[in-house]
Amino acid sequence: MSLATLAGGCFWCMVKPFHQYPGIIDVISGYSGGNVENPTYEAVCTNTTGHREAVQIEFDEDVISFEAILEIYFKTFDPTDNEGQFFDRGESYQPAIFYHNDHQKEVANLVIDKLNASHIFDKPINTPILPFKNFYPAENYHQDYYKKAPAHYASYQKGSGRKDFIEKHWGNNHA
Repeated sequence: MSLATLAGGCFWCMVKPFHQYPGIIDVISGYSGGNVENPTYEAVCTNTTGHREAVQIEFDEDVISFEAILEIYFKTFDPTDNEGQFFDRGESYQPAIFYHNDHQKEVANLVIDKLNASHIFDKPINTPILPFKNFYPAENYHQDYYKKAPAHYASYQKGSGRKDFIEKHWGNNHA
């Protein structure tokens, strides 16, 4: 099994898109890239821990490639905005690809180059590719939030602007 660690704003919205694909073993909401061990949601929200809300995806590379995971990932947020996502601003909501090895770094650069060449976005991709440093699972109530609180999840996704952005760029089946 392999791991992908990806930040794209609110981690609630980063789980559901991956659950529907074969080869995805697990998707965990958590915190990545910072300098505080075992951070809490409250601490990460202060934007002083260096952590970003992220998901860690366990996947079977014989079934789904890292490139395919990134192609899904880039359809879940605004990759041109590195200051946060939609109405969530600050370091905890900044996007990033945390690569686990040189192959993932190479693939991330290739996928970004392809996306930039496609001109699907009005601005260039501004999602950093960073070396994986750490990942801490979020509190239990954040895990699989879209299943636990579907109405609140849908309201948040729509109210934040994420749903409209995704539909504008990728159509209804990705939101």
